[in-house]
Amino acid sequence: MGTVRIRLDPLGKEIIAREGIPLMDVLHEFGVEFPCGGKGTCGKCKIKVLQGELKADKKHRDKLREQGLGPEWRLACMSRADNDLVLEVGQFEALIQADETPFSFTGSSGLGVAVDLGTTSLVAQLLDLSTGRVLAVETSLNPQRRYGSDLISRLEYALDHGTGNLTALIRKEVGGMLAALLKGRSPTVDKVILVGNTVMQHLFSGLAIDKLSFYPFESSTLGLQTFKSSTLGWRIYCEDIRFFPSIGSFVGSDILAGIHATGMWRKKEIAVLVDLGTNGEIALGNSDGLWCASTAAGPAFEGARISMGMLATTGAISSVDQGPEGMACQVIGNVPATGICGSGLIDAVSLLLEQGRLGSFGEILSGQTEIALQGEVVLTQKDIQEFQLAKAAIATGLQILLNKLGIGKEDVSAVYIAGAFGTYINLERMVQTGMMDFPLERFHKLGNSALIGAKMFLFGTPEMAGEILGLCRHLNLESEASFQDIYVDRLSFSPPSS
Repeated sequence: MGTVRIRLDPLGKEIIAREGIPLMDVLHEFGVEFPCGGKGTCGKCKIKVLQGELKADKKHRDKLREQGLGPEWRLACMSRADNDLVLEVGQFEALIQADETPFSFTGSSGLGVAVDLGTTSLVAQLLDLSTGRVLAVETSLNPQRRYGSDLISRLEYALDHGTGNLTALIRKEVGGMLAALLKGRSPTVDKVILVGNTVMQHLFSGLAIDKLSFYPFESSTLGLQTFKSSTLGWRIYCEDIRFFPSIGSFVGSDILAGIHATGMWRKKEIAVLVDLGTNGEIALGNSDGLWCASTAAGPAFEGARISMGMLATTGAISSVDQGPEGMACQVIGNVPATGICGSGLIDAVSLLLEQGRLGSFGEILSGQTEIALQGEVVLTQKDIQEFQLAKAAIATGLQILLNKLGIGKEDVSAVYIAGAFGTYINLERMVQTGMMDFPLERFHKLGNSALIGAKMFLFGTPEMAGEILGLCRHLNLESEASFQDIYVDRLSFSPPSS
């Protein structure tokens, strides 16, 4: 089998690949997204053929017509490179959060690595364990994204094809990041701490995922997973590699690490931790106990279910405000807008409510099916409905956990917003939508709480994670009798009835 040459414009990148290779196997490294996992249903992986030929069968042509794309366009997830090509792809620069928040610690000797293994992005930091100083940082997009941007898509892929490929991909990527961290140094690390959501823990560890795929989504293998570098095939040496335990079905060690980072597990004051990442997770409580739950909110905020949604990358509308001639949009990278990310979505909906252009049920009062934002980027009626579902999920989760503790919102002293998405979010706009109705002064943007906590675990005792875990109780929100009533109530943009 021969090779083909693929040039990507305007990136100026050139790829030499084997003839007939699926384009999703090579383009994911350059920021082309596959939210639907290669089913051809989302249109986010569209590419323009500038030179060469990309064949399209009837199914592919039907999908192109459904997306309103002309003959010069193809969907990368349905294409193979059989000849030399010049393709036009969007220039993405993922904004991956590598935290540098200081924290107190007791030093030891040697080197340690903290890894935040996210659904979308990966961050690894090399630390001097005697000083706590960060010596090197590596970031990457999760290579599993080609099989779906959300956890459900990856679980579906794993059920159909097994977990072997997904496990091999993530182990190889993290191993490469660690090798890069140690470049020019001795290839020996004393300890590696990994944290991530429950699905990522299972996929990295090679654990069965079938019980996470069906109600009640309860796996029996949530505990600490330990490895050696030799068993992972890594080009470094480490005898102490630990993937920290998950709290519940879709509440992983990233939230365990976040709880540690906030210190809420040691305080008497009631606090809330909300991570608005790919899977929206909530922890509520204090040193007497913590209730934890996950919500189906992430896909809307990360663009997977929004018609022109995208991650917080170059070309994404990240904020929206009232300008002298209509909506004023801030675009990441100061380039023409190609889509909208979660923070921009919240701003847009809030501003439309403020302007009286949306009704209490999210309906566009002008009767139009979409609202123009900037350039060709629009917000559709369906997008607004997806936002309502996501914001209602978060609001419902918070209310049910408050009910479990028998307290009201006035009893919460601090609300920690975690994750890269939380960094860009306009808190005032977010509160206006009814997603989290707390006084603004109680909010704290924590940044990458998972990475902060993972670094703190490098310096803690082996029993510390167990102490936090012992305080945590996981709740399946949908199993609560009050869930449906509260959820329907929170769908509205009017103040809640209770």
